[in-house]
Amino acid sequence: MNVIEAAKAYVNKMIEESEPGMKLLLVDKETISIISMVYGQSDIQQKEVFLVERLDANKPTQGPSLRYLKCLVFIRPTQQNIELLCNELQNPKYGAYYIYFTNILAKADVKILAEHDEQEVVKEVQEYYIDFLAVNPHLFSLGIPYSMTNSIWYAPALQRSVQGLLSILLSLKMCPLIRYQGNSKLCKDLSFRIKEVIDKETTLFSFGQNGNALLLILDRRDDPITPLLNQWTYQAMVHELLTINNNRVNLSQVPGISKELSEVVLSAEQDAFYAENLFMNYGEIGQNIKDLMEQFQIKAKGHQKIESIADMKNFVETYPQFKKLSGNVSKHITVVGELAANVTKYSLLEVSEIEQEVVSQNDHSGHLQNIKKMINNMSNIRDADIAKLVMLYALRYHNQSNSETNRLVAMLKQKSVSEYYIKDIYNILEYAGTHSRQSELLNVENAVKITKRFFKGLNGVENIYTQHKPLLHETLDALFKGRLKENLYPYTNQYQTNGRPQKVIVFVVGGVTYEESLTVHTFNKNFPGIQIILGGTTVHNSKSFLEEVERSIRNKHS
Repeated sequence: MNVIEAAKAYVNKMIEESEPGMKLLLVDKETISIISMVYGQSDIQQKEVFLVERLDANKPTQGPSLRYLKCLVFIRPTQQNIELLCNELQNPKYGAYYIYFTNILAKADVKILAEHDEQEVVKEVQEYYIDFLAVNPHLFSLGIPYSMTNSIWYAPALQRSVQGLLSILLSLKMCPLIRYQGNSKLCKDLSFRIKEVIDKETTLFSFGQNGNALLLILDRRDDPITPLLNQWTYQAMVHELLTINNNRVNLSQVPGISKELSEVVLSAEQDAFYAENLFMNYGEIGQNIKDLMEQFQIKAKGHQKIESIADMKNFVETYPQFKKLSGNVSKHITVVGELAANVTKYSLLEVSEIEQEVVSQNDHSGHLQNIKKMINNMSNIRDADIAKLVMLYALRYHNQSNSETNRLVAMLKQKSVSEYYIKDIYNILEYAGTHSRQSELLNVENAVKITKRFFKGLNGVENIYTQHKPLLHETLDALFKGRLKENLYPYTNQYQTNGRPQKVIVFVVGGVTYEESLTVHTFNKNFPGIQIILGGTTVHNSKSFLEEVERSIRNKHS
């Protein structure tokens, strides 16, 4: 199971199976991101697609006719897109249209399109199930920034989640058993909506009910800890400190940045170094960057020695690869340099150590004193980081009689910490306090003591290793050991498994994190007999997670 391969297979089929010749790709605001996650612009152009346009762009009503061009339409089956496409077909600009929808298309919409195709320019209408963002081979997102309001689904987010999960199942040819987190109405509603469509679309899901395939739907509120922690692996660090948006990282705020590096693409499909280092820790990344630069310098010296016609010919032939390697080296040195600057400037190693102690050790007095000490000496610490420390403390201790959450909040106010972050402390308790959680996150008996490991060998890089494991690790471990309790994670159907599942899709309502992606990667690596794919309404860093928390609580009180 590989969501990137599944998405690329559909894109290849769409581009290659139409008639040969120059093509234009007509997309919507979401499908352009879906394609860009698995294909670079130059890769698309090599397949005779010379132009990509938006269906919803403001185009002149009397533009030039391009009847010699074939138009590949790749859009989501929304009402707005159907209307826009009908307008396009009434006054066709291109000679032939091959239409591909990312999801199940209603028969009524097929009829409407046929009625508007008066000039019979439509050659093909098909459903190609890529209604998701393929992030890593085992990770997908639906790009939904917030999913609930007042502890119930935000209606458009529910509909989008149903469509996204159906497309994942269809693209991977799965008709799984469905289990969901029992205390979550959001998980239950989504599970039964999906079951309803599967039961209705029996022809589409004719792969057969497979007791060894499972869709497990979880609620972000059961683990509010993981999205709040600082991260120490490459992909997760970049997202936490710089933010990854559809494989792109905006570096325009970096002082002295060149125009070429103001926005960089980090795609495992297009960047071998990134693919190899996604899950490496901070210290290992520093060493690998050093090795990459040394390899480049050796090649650069080789290029400088042009002493004959043969040397010139060799240089011309290898220059594109050399230039690409040069760009890759510059990109990663810039990104890692910015990560290092953030770590030092904001004392993130020190902050992270206390975070890990709070979530991993049983020492209320020690935790309290360390947080107070950090608040009193927070000259180099950001408001967001100190507030997240208090949030972690509050999530663990707020219901205890000796809790000093309110005292810590008062200290933050004395230090003029932004009111936004003060509110977030209470928001997180309302969003995901013990009343919302099915699992006991901070079970001291299961806690693993923090360990430090410093990676030495590269000046200026120290990597702290932490032992925090997301709740997802415990859930998957119980699932594969046959210990995931049915009263806590019920089935939507009466089918029972013939054994433990071998193919599992885990979907988290309220968003996933790259730390959880690492957990799934590790399970897949350590247990070759199982395949797990992780998805969520979005992929969170702490900033986007707190924005979703604030939005859901604000709507609750509005």
